[in-house]
Amino acid sequence: MTPQLTRALADDRASVRLQAAMAAGVDPDVALLDTLIDRCRVEPDFYVRDMLTWAITRLPAAVTVPALIAELDSPSGLARSQALHSLSKIGDVSAWPHITRRLLVDDDVEVARAAWRVAVILVPDDRRAALAAILATQFGRGDTVVHRSLSRAFVCLSDAAAPVVAAARRSPDPVISGHAAATAQLMDDPESAFGFDVDAAKRIAALGAAADDL
Repeated sequence: MTPQLTRALADDRASVRLQAAMAAGVDPDVALLDTLIDRCRVEPDFYVRDMLTWAITRLPAAVTVPALIAELDSPSGLARSQALHSLSKIGDVSAWPHITRRLLVDDDVEVARAAWRVAVILVPDDRRAALAAILATQFGRGDTVVHRSLSRAFVCLSDAAAPVVAAARRSPDPVISGHAAATAQLMDDPESAFGFDVDAAKRIAALGAAADDL
């Protein structure tokens, strides 16, 4: 069955690849791990990638976690982000030392977002404040989707993140301070809507700069 699944995972049709990834998860086989990870490096379809992750999590963590950790050094952003996503689903704390600052501030925003998600799941209690300090360097980065992801990470860190969020609210950069203020609101009420308009913050910054030039 493994050769057949291997061929199906490389099929041109996303529907075939999806069914193959599902089959790999329904009947887990460690012999398929390398094939599943190889496919994660190149798979363009979101739903297939998610099914690949599920199939990987169905295998023993003792085998999958070391293989996924090895992917964190890949030059491929997709490989790094998918490995981080899989590690977040597995939740094995032995991976924590490998969630480095380099990944948390990765130039590839999807890698960084995946690193934020897994970091707040795996972080030991005595490292929560240090993690919050690194995440605070990412305030204002990206678009609304990225802002929301970072804010959700701060919500998970709870009180350990409060000092750095408060400091960021005092930033002279309205994008950073606005993002931090929206994060603080979300930390106070995790069920509330995310209320940061990055475009409005940028307009405020531009108006301020124009006023300074007068």
